[in-house]
Amino acid sequence: MSALEQALAYAGENHEPALADLKSLLRIPSVSTLAEHDADMAAAAQWLASRLTDLSFENVAVMPTARHPVVYGDWLHASADAPTVLFYGHYDVQPADPLEEWATPPFEPTVRGENIYARGASDMKGQVVAFLRAVEAMVRGGGLPLNLKFMIEGEEEIGSPSLADFIREHKELLACDLCLNADSGILDADLPAITYALRGLAYFEIRLQGPKGDLHSGRFGGVVDNPAQVLCELIAGMRDAQGRVQLPGFYDRVRPLSDEERADYARLPTDDAWWLEQTGAPALFGEGGYSASERASARPTLDVNGLLSGFTGKGSKTVLPARAMAKVSMRLVPDQDPDEIHQSLLRYLEQHAPPTVTWEVESMAGAPPAIVERDSPAVQAASRALEEVWGKTPLFTREGGTIPVVGLIQQLLGVDSLLLGFGLPDDNLHAPNEKLHLPTYYRGIETYIRFAHALGAR
Repeated sequence: MSALEQALAYAGENHEPALADLKSLLRIPSVSTLAEHDADMAAAAQWLASRLTDLSFENVAVMPTARHPVVYGDWLHASADAPTVLFYGHYDVQPADPLEEWATPPFEPTVRGENIYARGASDMKGQVVAFLRAVEAMVRGGGLPLNLKFMIEGEEEIGSPSLADFIREHKELLACDLCLNADSGILDADLPAITYALRGLAYFEIRLQGPKGDLHSGRFGGVVDNPAQVLCELIAGMRDAQGRVQLPGFYDRVRPLSDEERADYARLPTDDAWWLEQTGAPALFGEGGYSASERASARPTLDVNGLLSGFTGKGSKTVLPARAMAKVSMRLVPDQDPDEIHQSLLRYLEQHAPPTVTWEVESMAGAPPAIVERDSPAVQAASRALEEVWGKTPLFTREGGTIPVVGLIQQLLGVDSLLLGFGLPDDNLHAPNEKLHLPTYYRGIETYIRFAHALGAR
């Protein structure tokens, strides 16, 4: 029996221990944003470190950061030409509120039908434990076919504030050929997929100042310009009627979709009716010449996330506000750069803001877009593994959201990240009754085993 066959046999015979492991980690309420759960964060980190030690990993450590620790461990004894893969995951979870909307307690994992319900089940303890179980199957079977390092953080749900410094300080320790990021999903339990690109993010707060204080609109209206009105006009000019962004040079570096990519989009089961059902919107909106799925993940956007000015309470108050503020975000695609987009926004305001107000822009967050070439060895190995497990060719997809760690690893370690996880669209991430589909969980374990052997063989 080959090493691959031994590992697959072990995984298939150990579904119950795989479920028990998952339940054990899910019982730990590792909520990173709440200080009262700091002890639980430490317990979750120690749980992971103990599992790595049990699997004969070396240099296992719970490594401190400014807030919550990173769990590290490595096994570097594969053949000389075998690749080194850095596994990335996170052990922290979102708060469980509102508790009254959970059918069962969020930190008492409960199996109902084919799903297990608990906070963190899909995002992303289920993905982390699935990979650990795959590693165990390979260790207990014929051995690991590649070199492995683990970096499992505890701050993803609060924006990973310590991760960049951690990577910079430990670049040599984390050096690798590829990062395997399990923080992703597939399109459906019976529809495997590979996410090969993520949009980036540029997020700003725009602040306008008019008079030194609020004024009576009856006495001063028509004499002093209104910052709220000016801000609305500036924002309205940032997009045209179809949502195409009007900032200077905004599209200069946008990488166009290839014919092959557009053909793949046409095969996705996400037509306009699907998007309408998902959103509950009365009609769809967006840039002409692109499908809804393309606009949602492969085209750049500009959206207002918040507005504040003047009187917003009940009733009326005839005020001419002195200040106005808007929070504006742009989702970016390869090869746009957040710093260049910042400069583009400043040029737009310099060109269009009237002299009747002063203005300032604060950059609140930024992350570069990321893309993995679809013909890379990692993507080919993942595609082969998924097809062998699901019995069908996986679809290639892009994700409209942003995973900052992917860009960080690309920038600081100089390697690409393969997104290979098995969450489902209806897993209720960040919401009450979060779940994980157990048949997909077990398939995920098998996929990781086949992926490791396929990549190691290359």
